[in-house]
Amino acid sequence: MGRDLPLRTATEDLVMASSDVDSGLATPERYFKRVSKGRFAIALTGLTHQHSVGKAIPCPDHRAIEPARNAEGVWIEAVPQLITAELKIWSAVADVTPTRIPGYWYGKAGLSPKPTAPVETGQRVFLFLHGGAFVGMSAHPEGIPASVPRTLVELTDNAPHALAIEYRLSSTYPLPEQNPFPAALLDTLAGYNHLVDVMGYHPSNVILVGDSAGGNLVLALARYLIENNGSTTAAGARLPAPPGHLLLISPWVDLSNSHGTPGSTAFTNDMDVIGEFYLGAGYPPYSGCAYLGPFGMGMALHNPYISPASLSPCMQARFKGFPRTFIVAGGAERFLDQIRTLRDRMLEDMGEDQVTYYEGIDGIHDYIVFRNYPGCSETYEAIQAWLG
Repeated sequence: MGRDLPLRTATEDLVMASSDVDSGLATPERYFKRVSKGRFAIALTGLTHQHSVGKAIPCPDHRAIEPARNAEGVWIEAVPQLITAELKIWSAVADVTPTRIPGYWYGKAGLSPKPTAPVETGQRVFLFLHGGAFVGMSAHPEGIPASVPRTLVELTDNAPHALAIEYRLSSTYPLPEQNPFPAALLDTLAGYNHLVDVMGYHPSNVILVGDSAGGNLVLALARYLIENNGSTTAAGARLPAPPGHLLLISPWVDLSNSHGTPGSTAFTNDMDVIGEFYLGAGYPPYSGCAYLGPFGMGMALHNPYISPASLSPCMQARFKGFPRTFIVAGGAERFLDQIRTLRDRMLEDMGEDQVTYYEGIDGIHDYIVFRNYPGCSETYEAIQAWLG
């Protein structure tokens, strides 16, 4: 019973915060006041809000397409024929299989949310993976992360559509243990294949976008496609080529505690919306345990698909051959040090002409999901310039 009260309080805070978003009252100050008691624990370290005690926040998931305004839901078919190499092994160990999932199309103002297949030659598209620590949030247009694809499609005329993937969310005790790694990666692969094989986009015209945990999935998918580029699977299928661009927004790139050292931003940036989960009862976080499932948190130290920025000497994360990348970080977020580590590794392997880094002054974690956050407009202007 001692655990129920803080979870109930955090849940109700997030309910009210979501109500503010729905009513247009979600200023950063108002939102942070709502979530400060829970320290964003429901999404990042505690129970996912779909299942937590207290009030329930309506939250679509992978089991159904929910009605959406100014967007269009579609079913994305599973791609068991594209699973090979380590991904096949990890899937067997975790006992996860490919499954059909929803996706939501967003379109530029004045256009249909969903493009007509086959798309025009040279047309670019965004594939969006939402954040939520692998255990929360949604791709649905009524969710908080939806502000990202809605804004991106307005930035350039030759990328007027975005497909957001409703990947499977992970959970563990005291909830049912389900959908651990690599379930979300399998769903991300299916979403990418849908753009290339079903809609007809050329891989070089796909822009992979992810915020927080979604940024982690973007890097994992890119790594899988690059490491297995040109491969034919046991099913006789050929993997699609890697994408042309990556856009990483406050990516969670070290699920281990290798950056949780005294003096690091994991501790000094203590006004962030992310709670402190590197010490005491906060570590390991619920979200990490749920996502890694049977592999355990030790996998976060050395697996480049999980923690490409891990400082462990066992980590061998290289980025040669990765596509042109734009990285956004908040100067006041706890993940700042690990994102800088990622930046440095990508610069070393890819060169300055392939990596653009933007650090928002005083930006908290994932600050650009709040369209009226100070510096948000300037960040999108930088992304717009990068898109060309």
